[in-house]
Amino acid sequence: MQTLLSLFDFIIHIDTSLGALIAAYGPLTYGILFVILFCETGLVITPFLPGDSLLFAAGTFAALGSLRLDVLIVLCSAAAILGDAVNYAVGRFIGPRAFTARSRFFKHEYLVRTHAFFEKYGGKAIVLARFVPIVRTFAPFVAGIGGMRYRHFAIFNVIGAILWVIPFTAGGFLFGNVPVVRNNFELVILAIIILSLLPMAIEWWRHRKASRRG
Repeated sequence: MQTLLSLFDFIIHIDTSLGALIAAYGPLTYGILFVILFCETGLVITPFLPGDSLLFAAGTFAALGSLRLDVLIVLCSAAAILGDAVNYAVGRFIGPRAFTARSRFFKHEYLVRTHAFFEKYGGKAIVLARFVPIVRTFAPFVAGIGGMRYRHFAIFNVIGAILWVIPFTAGGFLFGNVPVVRNNFELVILAIIILSLLPMAIEWWRHRKASRRG
């Protein structure tokens, strides 16, 4: 519980946290940001790491001259692309082994359904998943398990990463230091988190209503 509270405090006060990292590590901060984003997108066990808020805060510091916007965009995009690629590879590797006729939890029919879903909606799902915390961590993993063709996945992986990184970093660069934003940065970060989670909450609510009707 204490760890979760510390993580929540880190995310809500991401401006202070990132400022402390920059002051302590200088240019090495780029590497730290790369690792955080890579782990959030590349490891299914770390979907709780900050993504949207971290990009926005990084853009804010770029506007102050503490970081370079062009370097941020390139490195963060690379981290997001590489993270999804690794996540996909892990899913692809364990998929055939986990989904067998003998498995109680990973039935082969689930694999077939997942494969069909990503063949039909895979590109759109990979791009849209970038904007939803937690979902963006599991989408490439499921795509790999489902046997989605890598060339198809890779194209939308790159597109999704760029469309995700640029708006958030540029948003922080352009608006992060506007007085009303700067003076209410915690509320802005909280709003970003809520808006990011909103699509998942709406989908859960629709599924719940559909289940009740069924």
